[in-house]
Amino acid sequence: MSNYNNATKKITDEITATLTNIKSDDVDQLLTEINKADKVFFVGVGRVLLSLKAIAKRLAHIGIKTYVVGQITEPAITDKDLLIVGSGSGETQFPLIIANKAKQFNARVAHIGTNPNSSMSQYSDLFIRIPISSNAATPEEVQSEQPMKSLFEQSLLLLGDTIALMMVNEKNIELQSLWEYHANLE
Repeated sequence: MSNYNNATKKITDEITATLTNIKSDDVDQLLTEINKADKVFFVGVGRVLLSLKAIAKRLAHIGIKTYVVGQITEPAITDKDLLIVGSGSGETQFPLIIANKAKQFNARVAHIGTNPNSSMSQYSDLFIRIPISSNAATPEEVQSEQPMKSLFEQSLLLLGDTIALMMVNEKNIELQSLWEYHANLE
């Protein structure tokens, strides 16, 4: 097997193992939170933020009002809204500060991460665990051969696409109709 094929197989095997070990009840609960929120905000840093921006865009395509914290057109968060925090460790300072602030406005907070016992747990109403290697070291954790935390960011992005597909199926949305929400100034 070539180096490319070997690397591709390792990555896709890791992603499959990770996604199949995310608790479906937690994802269903997140889907409920997204559906009942007036607006859905996203916060993260680095490559996690890039995955969250892609999720926000995908959900916007299916009619959800989404905002990335810090964007110039970000409105005020209220008690009718949801903040989705992406932080593997749950210890990254900027998302912790923003989650604390969101709770001050009585918004709901969902944390997608690896560590259920992190500092973020004091602000989270819902925790969705992406079971990759972490300090918690549980049997379902996937040990990654990829650099840094690539598996977390990849799994986060695909979890977002999974949620979008679930919404499309639940709402019987015709896929062709989604193009009306796609950017057209390109």
